[in-house]
Amino acid sequence: MRVNVDPESTDGTSFYRLLTATVVPRPIALVSTRSADGTDNLAPHSFFTIAAVTPPVVQFTSVGRKDSLRNVEETGEFVVNLAPEPLFDRINATATDFPRGMSEFDACGIEREPSLRVKPPRVALSPVALECELHSTLRIGDSTVVFGRVVHAAVTDSVLVNGHPETLLMRPLSRLGKNEWGTLGGIKEMARVPYRP
Repeated sequence: MRVNVDPESTDGTSFYRLLTATVVPRPIALVSTRSADGTDNLAPHSFFTIAAVTPPVVQFTSVGRKDSLRNVEETGEFVVNLAPEPLFDRINATATDFPRGMSEFDACGIEREPSLRVKPPRVALSPVALECELHSTLRIGDSTVVFGRVVHAAVTDSVLVNGHPETLLMRPLSRLGKNEWGTLGGIKEMARVPYRP
């Protein structure tokens, strides 16, 4: 037996909770931006994925008009920092609704490091940072999808094995439903099976 849920007759918050509890785990883009007046912003976005490979483009979604979106629109730049487990408490704190003009880097005690190709700083303790220039945005209902062309990737050498980032070493966090977060569990390896007629 199933419970049928009609999004048209369900309030938006309840259906949002159903979606975020169903589409799991979701990787977290810890997005750093800089406003036109020079204030650094940092916020976690769990509606995040790869959009294209050639050119390399990643995307995150701003539900509503958050500072990340405003800053990207103003400057055309952002950085996606991988959200690692050792920064769990501080990453969660960056989701606080600080007033515009207050930097989450400073308020949450997160160390910056300069980026190479864009002005927004990277998170110093994040094992991977993708520096992005704005490709385009797409408005859908109450949300805006932000597409960024990756112009530089910075990877901490301690998470590389034979030149490849290792998931177990990066220890990425993910978002689940409600106030739940996911840490890295077991990993299964299975090669794709080629078709042989």
